[in-house]
Amino acid sequence: MQKTVYSNNSVAYLIRGFSLINTPGIRRFVFIPLLVNLVIFAIAFTWLINQSQALVTATIDWLPNYFAWLEYLLWPLIVLVLLFGFSYLFSTVSNWLAAPFNGLLAEKIERLLCHHPLQDDGMLAVVKDIPRTLSREMSKLGYYLPRAIGFLLLLLFVPVIGQILWFLFNGWMMSIQYLDYAFDNHKLSFRHMRNELSQQQGRTLSFGLAVSILALIPLINLILMPVAICGATALWVDHYRDHALPQAARPQRPAR
Repeated sequence: MQKTVYSNNSVAYLIRGFSLINTPGIRRFVFIPLLVNLVIFAIAFTWLINQSQALVTATIDWLPNYFAWLEYLLWPLIVLVLLFGFSYLFSTVSNWLAAPFNGLLAEKIERLLCHHPLQDDGMLAVVKDIPRTLSREMSKLGYYLPRAIGFLLLLLFVPVIGQILWFLFNGWMMSIQYLDYAFDNHKLSFRHMRNELSQQQGRTLSFGLAVSILALIPLINLILMPVAICGATALWVDHYRDHALPQAARPQRPAR
């Protein structure tokens, strides 16, 4: 029998995240990721707004002289690149600080969607998972940094095309960031997770690009982290889990 899914459009799952964070029984697991995100993004965007003029001017001054005639075209592109780059950077900081709680939220959402009872594991489960979740965040950082350097060089020396590639790369990283919580909860390796996401590149990338765009919208970006975790977990349940997990390891939905 064909599996019933919420949608074949991954962006719909991000939108669904807004309703999932308000689900009874889930709200308490949303609180800490939401609080961390509020604090980090409030600080980050206040700083970015105050420094944006200097950052853009410094970037243009750093470019080779033969790009001077492109200044008016480069100005809005550089602003967008800085916004996308910093939104991912600050999102990474938020996820580092809230990683154990993010994994717990993803676990509860998966149990909810699979119609399993929501267990109250308490703080002990969160503390126990801290070494594993921080190790996983280090894996993401190790994956991100060398690639980010390469895409930054393209961004600076190949106008327009470089900016487009940077935007796509940050979208891909947003998907890795938020979809990985469900993979990690099932003890699936970072390499295995990347392979699974690569097999559905269009679906994976469109979700991450949607997250990147919402990260630029004031107020919405303040609640985006728990929303993206919930949406990514729902996407995992419908489109990644059955292929990623061995048959014996798949949680079975109880009869209703």
